[in-house]
Amino acid sequence: MKKNIILFVLIFFSINNIIISQEIDRHHGKFIESKSEFREDMTKTAKEFKTLEKEPKLRFKMDYEGLDLPNDPKVFTSYWHNDLVSQGLTGTCWCFSSTSFFESEIYRQTNQKLKLSIMHTAYWEAVEKARRYVSERGDSHFSQGSEANATIRIWKKYGVVPYDIYSGLKEGQQYHDHGQMWKEMNTYLKHIKATSNWNETVVLSTIKSILNHYLGEPPTSFKVDGKKMTPHKYLEKIVKLNIDNYVDILSLMENPYYSIGEYNVPDNWWHNSNYYNVPLDDFMIALKNAVKMGYTVGIGGDVSEAGISAHNEVAMIPSFDIPSQYIEENARQFRFSNRSTTDDHGIHIVGYQDRDDGTWFLIKDSGSGGHTGPHPGYYFYHEDYVKLKMMIFIVHKDAVKDLLRNFD
Repeated sequence: MKKNIILFVLIFFSINNIIISQEIDRHHGKFIESKSEFREDMTKTAKEFKTLEKEPKLRFKMDYEGLDLPNDPKVFTSYWHNDLVSQGLTGTCWCFSSTSFFESEIYRQTNQKLKLSIMHTAYWEAVEKARRYVSERGDSHFSQGSEANATIRIWKKYGVVPYDIYSGLKEGQQYHDHGQMWKEMNTYLKHIKATSNWNETVVLSTIKSILNHYLGEPPTSFKVDGKKMTPHKYLEKIVKLNIDNYVDILSLMENPYYSIGEYNVPDNWWHNSNYYNVPLDDFMIALKNAVKMGYTVGIGGDVSEAGISAHNEVAMIPSFDIPSQYIEENARQFRFSNRSTTDDHGIHIVGYQDRDDGTWFLIKDSGSGGHTGPHPGYYFYHEDYVKLKMMIFIVHKDAVKDLLRNFD
């Protein structure tokens, strides 16, 4: 028995030594891109097939062929303004245009060429919208849009900072994109409304956390030329604008002329009632005079008409819409009342040109349309387009002092 055991042990170790002495094949792993060329080709073919099935989307627009139109900003009498900053995929034209307007005002009054943060204003405007949403228990407009005079209100409360201190862009990000940010804030506020959790402190803290994620947290202090500044001190010591010197001019028949009242549009979400309402002819005379006296002007209104073309950089009213001689207060009010004129875009008038066919305004536009033509950032607006479709303008009160004398 012992011999058998010894023999078994010897055989076992002999076989084991043979196995161990043999070289073992070792397999290794690596990281590779997971892909299926066939699936990719199949997906591409499917997309191409769907595209072929769709007819191109056509819009009825004015035909500009053969017309003698402005085609160069250099032929306009223009005033200093900063280079265009694209608003990207955002609805903050009100902030881009008003900031550009105030930068031009700073230069006009102090000869300083300052570049100011747009997103600092937009950040705190979103916070204030959320604050009102809570106080009104959800019965308050909450979206990206606002009015030019919101910039004044925000500067008074939160100050202003230089653009290079707070751009609102992440490292490597070229264009602003606020779609997801606003979607998150709206989803959150809808939940607050559904659950009646009206705790302002908690709500504003959450809104700020969302804004901070996408835009970065706005600075409470920073240095300019080695000197420590706060946003309020920068407004006072560097910007040096008396922001109470600016007025908003409106022309609508629905309000008594030469009265101060509200501009009744969703983007006036805080119901500002400091708009000076005047007859349309006075509106246009005051606007033209202001620009020809050397002032730039921020204007707002509708840019969805058949007579506006991004590729031609022109905005005008075609005769098949309404002939020039019939553009008056009734035509303007009619379109505003039936909502074919809306308050959808803010822009900046930076110059003018008088031609045989009337006055044309040089427009600085931060929207995507402003980047489509051969002169990125500019449009040429005929006075008829402004008269029919632009509802409001903001300007220094000295530019319209004769108009303001009609108010008590």
